[in-house]
Amino acid sequence: MSRPLGRGIQVDPLDSQAGRAGQAGALANFWLALCAGLTGLGGMLGMPELAQLVSGWAKAGRIEWIGVRPGRRLDMMALGQAMIREDGVEGDRSRPGKRAVTLIQHEHLAAIGSYLGQGPVTPDVLRRNLVVSGINLGALKGREVQVGTAILRITVICAPCSRMEEALGSGGYSAVRGHGGWCAEVVRSGMVGLGDAVQPVD
Repeated sequence: MSRPLGRGIQVDPLDSQAGRAGQAGALANFWLALCAGLTGLGGMLGMPELAQLVSGWAKAGRIEWIGVRPGRRLDMMALGQAMIREDGVEGDRSRPGKRAVTLIQHEHLAAIGSYLGQGPVTPDVLRRNLVVSGINLGALKGREVQVGTAILRITVICAPCSRMEEALGSGGYSAVRGHGGWCAEVVRSGMVGLGDAVQPVD
């Protein structure tokens, strides 16, 4: 005997793998239909669509720090301004592609430090090129972002490496997880300087 699952949906509760798969599929379809209906209802009521919410941003971010890695394991060099080319920040040991430039959220420096029981960590320890404040970099994934006169596309997360344990001490690697920043490819070359705005262009 079948039993109803939501309005207009009938599911045969057979105690078998096929039956359970059918139940799961029917339930998934039911929730998809329900969500689609609620989304449409939100539009009719004048509520913003999800795409509109995702694309929104409150204000431009700001470049707080610029640094380059002149070589493997060499200390980072802090700069007041730099040229961003196809292969990354000039003077950095980067290469063209989706990881040409690395960025990290300024607000996360304090979070990482708090996980270690100390004050904010310094940008050079994390070895990222650009430190950005005031705008959520995670919300910009896949989007083109103007940084100074350059345009970057945020691509993938910049996960911590094992050196974080060496640089920050015991627990350093775990402290950076989820806060290691983002990688970006260069869409258009340009100059970037301290205090420059960071904002989506699409």
